[in-house]
Amino acid sequence: MKALLLTEYSKLEMADLPVPQPAAQEVLIRVEACGICGSDVHGYDGSSGRRIPPIVMGHEAAGTIESVGSAVSNFHKGDRVTFDSTIYCGDCEYCRQGLMNLCGHREVLGVSTPEFRRAGAFADYVVVPARVLYSLPASVSFAEAAMVEPLAVAVHAVAVSHIEKGSTAMVVGAGMIGLLVLQSLKEAGCSQIIVSDIDDTRLKLASDLGATATINAKTSDPVAEIKKLTNGAGVDTALEAVGSTPTIKAAIESVKRGGTVTLIGNIAPTVEIPLQAVVSRQIRLQGSAASAGEYPQAIELIARGAVTVKPLITAVAPLEDGAQWFTRLHNREANLMKIVLNPKL
Repeated sequence: MKALLLTEYSKLEMADLPVPQPAAQEVLIRVEACGICGSDVHGYDGSSGRRIPPIVMGHEAAGTIESVGSAVSNFHKGDRVTFDSTIYCGDCEYCRQGLMNLCGHREVLGVSTPEFRRAGAFADYVVVPARVLYSLPASVSFAEAAMVEPLAVAVHAVAVSHIEKGSTAMVVGAGMIGLLVLQSLKEAGCSQIIVSDIDDTRLKLASDLGATATINAKTSDPVAEIKKLTNGAGVDTALEAVGSTPTIKAAIESVKRGGTVTLIGNIAPTVEIPLQAVVSRQIRLQGSAASAGEYPQAIELIARGAVTVKPLITAVAPLEDGAQWFTRLHNREANLMKIVLNPKL
């Protein structure tokens, strides 16, 4: 099969690899679409340390079942499916509580670390356990289905933030996850959702997708603007989708006393936080990791149009063009959002 292989950092090549064979409880999927995640781009250049070459990356994917293992009875050849990027064991303490994202034996599709290596979906075929599969309705295209994984991440972040109807929220970062968090907050019943970023094009998209106000953090002080927009109180909840010291600091300083800050962005191994602001104002500061069973909800949100993903897809391109798209994304070319690669084009 053809595959886009990270042979060394910052070098992707098309390779001819053996078609993987499913074990008893696994399925072989013919990949129809796989999105390039920001974490793939950070893995591509080696900055994350979680894509040790050689590795076939790709975890935001969907396709058609080609064959099933001998112990699989609930899925069949030809089924349209997507699948969780988290390969969880299903048996540990966390899995039994429904916290698959915290599984003690957790692996991630398309990721390689010193602890594990699991080939991803930038290829003609990929093998995954049947337990991480979800059926797709006919109304959801494969390109849209490649957005289920990031949407599930956003839905999970909103879920752990315990949003109350009529509450106020700030989204820091209008990238892919931030814009999906925005739409998930609308679905959760937020009455005021303020989005901050440094890119006017992305802020315009945030407005189009339902933000009640936007702030360009390059030209305005986001904390001061938040105070103006909330009569000095601050927002109930801030969801941070960047992962840097300045943006996390802004999120913390923008919530009201007793407010919640949920950290989703994960591009830096360490950051500084305004400790006294957290302690003296009793801020609830928490992380949100991947997703934990939100795939069905994410699929349903796309299927009924409650979350719009098509405007977030910049291009659907052949797998062979993947290397050039990685270069363009790594160079932070303007106005690029989600690139979906299709091995069949």
